[in-house]
Amino acid sequence: MWPVLASIPSPADGGIALGPLTLHAYGLAYVVGLAAAIYIGLKLWESRGGDRDLVFEAATWGFPAGIIGGRLYHVITSWNELPDEWWGPFAIWEGGMGIWGGIAVGVLVGWWRVHRAGADTALFADAAAPSILVAQAIGRLGNYFNQEIFGTPTDLPWGLEIDPANRPDGYEQFETFHPMFLYEGLWCLALAAILIVLFNRRTFRPPGLFALYVAGYSLFRIFAETQRLDPANEILGMRVNFWVAIALVLVGLAAFWYSQRRPGGGDGRGGVARGEKATARK
Repeated sequence: MWPVLASIPSPADGGIALGPLTLHAYGLAYVVGLAAAIYIGLKLWESRGGDRDLVFEAATWGFPAGIIGGRLYHVITSWNELPDEWWGPFAIWEGGMGIWGGIAVGVLVGWWRVHRAGADTALFADAAAPSILVAQAIGRLGNYFNQEIFGTPTDLPWGLEIDPANRPDGYEQFETFHPMFLYEGLWCLALAAILIVLFNRRTFRPPGLFALYVAGYSLFRIFAETQRLDPANEILGMRVNFWVAIALVLVGLAAFWYSQRRPGGGDGRGGVARGEKATARK
């Protein structure tokens, strides 16, 4: 290997000390990501005449549901990685959130609140798609502080320094690795920017953009799952999330095709609920 001339240092601690209190960077990244998602979602939803209170209501219900769903997915698919304590399944500050479970449960609960309010759930999903991507990108910063979600060794200038204690078995002699969390974050931001442009142009029929979000994000995960070195259960020699990502790319593309070709429905160019402003039921 070539000598490492530059690299990204990893923080020595995953917490931020504020006097007697310690904020876990992993959780803080989730909170900042939520705030960014709400802001972007508000702008997009209001641009179609939507009620801003509905965004807050959907986030209030969807975010904690997503945390629960994400943790459940991790517990189910990676039970052997949990701390050997009674509180192991609840230790989200140690990392371990399955994005598939988080998005699935969070979106379902958010969809329920939007549907209950009588608003256009398909259009709301399109407004939420880039918001979720930005939240995912910010949330990945928590993996940086935990020294996790990295790939194979590299000597590139942006290689991520990993402490010996956090290096996988068989890779103890390597110092820097591909920062997969960073690659994923940049992919999410780029895809979010594309979806925002498409949303503003009103080109596709809802929920086509949400379907593209599912397919586009999952496409990156197919690549990422072939590079990551963290422990994971496997099926046919490949990580479980590799197969999940392939399935979701196909589901997303099929959903996009169907949403654009199905008879009836709006064309994505009107406002909320056929042009009428929808308000949440009190």
